[in-house]
Amino acid sequence: MNIYLQGLLLGLSYCAPIGMQNLFVIDTALTQRRRKLYLTVLIVIFFDVTLGLACFLGAGALMEAVPWLQKVILGVGSLLVIYIGVGLIRSKASLEGGKNVNVPLWKAAATACVVTWFNPQALIDGTMMLGACKATLPEGTDAFFIGGFASASVIWFSALATVVSLVGSRVNEKVLTVINRICGAVIVFYGLKLLYDFARLMGWL
Repeated sequence: MNIYLQGLLLGLSYCAPIGMQNLFVIDTALTQRRRKLYLTVLIVIFFDVTLGLACFLGAGALMEAVPWLQKVILGVGSLLVIYIGVGLIRSKASLEGGKNVNVPLWKAAATACVVTWFNPQALIDGTMMLGACKATLPEGTDAFFIGGFASASVIWFSALATVVSLVGSRVNEKVLTVINRICGAVIVFYGLKLLYDFARLMGWL
């Protein structure tokens, strides 16, 4: 259960910062009817979960094939996670640049795919973050961790769509900035934990 909660908390912190996916969901919630909104959210969740699985399993396969890579990924990944978290804490969210989602569902699906799978930063960050976490998981607990991570995607995007559709214009950049800072603090905490695990793995502690 503890491993599941770790995956859930990290997943929420990974999903919540305001990026292309969230802007897409926010714009959909502000411009589309509920039925179209939740169909789009299901599509976004699908692409987000599959990306997370690809990052997690891909990094795991590499570490099994090249054992020393575990130390490299854990060390570099922990520093990257801390850097991402600090960047979020210092950043100011913006609603500018959102997507026009007043389009047929198949185009919405294509857009959801693009803002998820064709986002280089998401691929890099996801691989390093999940790879570093995988390196610290006890044997046989991968399914619990990724289950928590996937649950976070379902919870976050569903909640985001519902809240935005209900409150509408009350969602502003100040609210999004607060979300980013909270998530940044959680990610920094995980980064420090990963750095501690790296130091133990290297025998420094």
